[in-house]
Amino acid sequence: MNATQRLFNTTRTVSGALVALAIALSLIFTTLFGSGNLGWQVALALIALLIGIPHGALDHLVTLPKANPLKLSLFILIYVLIAAASIWAILNWNVLGFQVVVVMSAVHFGIGDAAFISESARLNSEADSSIILRLVYAIPAGALPVLIPLTSDQTYSALAQVNPKIVNWSGANASTIHILVLAITFLSIAILLYTRDYKSVRDLILLAILSLLTPPLVGFAIYFGLWHALRHTARLTLNLPRSIAAYELNDPVKAFWQAVIPGLPALAGTFAVAIFLASRNSENSEILWSTLVVVWALTVPHMMVTAKLDKGALIK
Repeated sequence: MNATQRLFNTTRTVSGALVALAIALSLIFTTLFGSGNLGWQVALALIALLIGIPHGALDHLVTLPKANPLKLSLFILIYVLIAAASIWAILNWNVLGFQVVVVMSAVHFGIGDAAFISESARLNSEADSSIILRLVYAIPAGALPVLIPLTSDQTYSALAQVNPKIVNWSGANASTIHILVLAITFLSIAILLYTRDYKSVRDLILLAILSLLTPPLVGFAIYFGLWHALRHTARLTLNLPRSIAAYELNDPVKAFWQAVIPGLPALAGTFAVAIFLASRNSENSEILWSTLVVVWALTVPHMMVTAKLDKGALIK
């Protein structure tokens, strides 16, 4: 097994194990402190969100790996302007902005995870599934961690403490969305069992447990930081020269870190922006809301940039 195979296989295993551990911790904290205690939820969610932020900060290196400084600067400027415009839209049009980001995130996360699995299958010389079967996995893989937490019974009290304006983001359709996502998940699991894709079945079951048994804020944050970000970072290593050089030295750990280190300044910047947005209110819930706004806003240009990468991974 070569270095790339080891990294992708380990990333899939570790991301699943970390999510399982986070689920266990969430259940323990819920038992000890109660599901209405927002303190531990904010702490756990912030940690997970901050872990996940660097994975989207390398888009310029993947999109324009050999661009001249002027072209690269222009790309970064446009990227930042799109993110800034998204922050403004979410803050000023809370409900509509939130609805758009929710749908967009579900699509982005599902397709991204399916692309990771396709690339992993090719690296391991396994027969890759058809685009139809990848979509069978992608739809619930994106909808579970995004839509289920936001349509659960705990959502209203949690969102009320984070931002009361988005409590009724789904209107009267919360129950319908909740049941529909679970029905699609059940059908997808049945199809994947029939095709003997047991790893994908395990993934969906784990995501379902995460979405159903953890508080809404915690569930999404854990998914974002400990699942999606880790898998996307593994994919980035296939396109970054320093990671490729580490692979040639048979060092998958170094290859992974070479895709993390360049994104650390973005982590500091995101946290600084979140603190600035929350500066008028020192409550933990306000800081979490501000962090979420920045993360959601950065998802807009990030999704636009990675769409081509995802398409290439799924259609090859």
